[in-house]
Amino acid sequence: MTTSPTTTSTTTGFEVHGGRGHFNAAFFGVMGPYLEWHLRPHKRRVFAELPRTVVELGSGVGANLGYLSPGSTLVAVEPNLPMHRRLRAAAARRGVHLDLRERVAEHTGLPDRSVDTVISSLVLCTVTDPAEVLTEIRRILRPGGTYRFVEHVAAPAGTPTRALQRALRRPWAWTFEGCSCERDLAGALRAAGFARVEIEPYRLHSPFVSFNTQIAGVAHA
Repeated sequence: MTTSPTTTSTTTGFEVHGGRGHFNAAFFGVMGPYLEWHLRPHKRRVFAELPRTVVELGSGVGANLGYLSPGSTLVAVEPNLPMHRRLRAAAARRGVHLDLRERVAEHTGLPDRSVDTVISSLVLCTVTDPAEVLTEIRRILRPGGTYRFVEHVAAPAGTPTRALQRALRRPWAWTFEGCSCERDLAGALRAAGFARVEIEPYRLHSPFVSFNTQIAGVAHA
């Protein structure tokens, strides 16, 4: 008799699927260097000169730890428990102090106006409500603070890439924990009420075609 992977809810309300959670932890552990090779030029620009304490939404297995200086503190908001072991190990290797919070990005639990910098990469595509996450970011940022992001977005309407994103919508979301390739995240960022938003659109050239339309930038509180 075989059993299907179970789905469990953490105290945050995030549902961890017994199969997909571990698959995604392993996938990003293995594919991380390949994705980083494509994204590095854009991350280097928006993650330059990070302060000594940074809040990251969806830290995953630690893809962005290399942009923090040794001795820095990362407040990692990561509800996906299967990611935690790899994230802790990566932080230890990098000499980064890890403050790991098992929470969702919509409800970080951090005080109002308590944070200088929030970062994320490939996270807003997966959250339940991007607008609510952006409201939470604005709530915790101090005046003059920054939200720095690298995200993948919907391709322009009528393009072959957009058609492929639409065709793969359901299997892609099922495999990658609800990830959507069809979100207008640039529009959401501009509508979120930040004082200023700088966005650079670009395109990757990878076999993951539906993932190749991207944006990177900085939103100022």
